[in-house]
Amino acid sequence: MTRTRIKICGLTREEDVRTAVEAGADALGFVFYPGSPRFVPAARAASLASALPAFVSAVGLFVNAKTSDVAETSRQVRLSLLQFHGDETPGQCHEAAVASNLPFIRVFRVRTDTTADDLLQCERIYRDASPFFKGLLLDTFTDAYGGAGKVFNWSLVSKEIGPRVVLSGGLSAQNVAGAIAQLRPFAVDISSGVEAARGIKDAGKIHAFIQAVRKADERI
Repeated sequence: MTRTRIKICGLTREEDVRTAVEAGADALGFVFYPGSPRFVPAARAASLASALPAFVSAVGLFVNAKTSDVAETSRQVRLSLLQFHGDETPGQCHEAAVASNLPFIRVFRVRTDTTADDLLQCERIYRDASPFFKGLLLDTFTDAYGGAGKVFNWSLVSKEIGPRVVLSGGLSAQNVAGAIAQLRPFAVDISSGVEAARGIKDAGKIHAFIQAVRKADERI
């Protein structure tokens, strides 16, 4: 059976971390972008991440951060993976990854005029630029940084790249099964779709989302 990995992003509270772990999440995301309503300081994230058991990863989301800040935050929180969500170049992502000695994923913000070739080209550029690159996370483009809880056109994701991407953008317990059936992504990433309010997760929604992913996996 295929097993789609699951990342719950934008954690700010101990109870939400516990719920996500108990429900079966593979990774939890902590937002280190001060402009986000889900922002957590490094010290707070370190406390939250300290509760993670073995094999549940802590992912740090950064937006145009200084290399030194990424490295220091990674050290404090003991991150497993970096996620770059701003205007970072391939070289800047590589530099921060080297300084942190951590792999990274790069967010591709899908526009209405994005093509399937654009995704493949971006993936090639980042793979050529850094051995620390582990893949693209696809999210919907908005004027602001960070997700907007909106779905993009999934038909832009080719069968070639689909199994390598992390799919985000407007996912929910209601539509994730369709996304998995269509794209077969390596992982799915959700934040606003499991929230009661910004930065405050809903336990019922977290469980429902993860159960929907597992049921979708059973049908593949």
